[in-house]
Amino acid sequence: MINQLALTLSHQLKKRGWKLVTAESCTGGGLAYFITEIPGSSDWFERGFVTYSNAAKKELLGVRAETLDQYGAVSQQTAHEMAEGALKHSDAQISIAITGIAGPTGGSLEKPVGMVWFGFAGIEMATVTEVQHFAGDRHAVRERSIQFALERLIK
Repeated sequence: MINQLALTLSHQLKKRGWKLVTAESCTGGGLAYFITEIPGSSDWFERGFVTYSNAAKKELLGVRAETLDQYGAVSQQTAHEMAEGALKHSDAQISIAITGIAGPTGGSLEKPVGMVWFGFAGIEMATVTEVQHFAGDRHAVRERSIQFALERLIK
């Protein structure tokens, strides 16, 4: 299913002449992996950032230290800044950011395991964010996050 979604996205981006950039944290580059499984993906995939640490989010994407200190890495604000930073630090026309808690540890009452924030930025749209709560183990949360990201990018 994920492979089919990536293929559908490839057709849509090629049709527009657009390139995608990814900024991934909890998925660890998994989205970029599925994208680059498609032959010719260099026609529509510009680059991917794996910004697992807060330092990487700051250095590579320009996420503000104040944002991370006040809201944390798993937050609407961080997803927003990651999406905008990825777009700014690339030659793409659309970006996706993913930051969440895949587990099995790291969750809290406010931010439980399975909580994942997504950010979407583009040249023809205002930056939007969305949160999802996925059930399952670490693998399931990461895979479902990738699937959700592709579904939303297609829409």
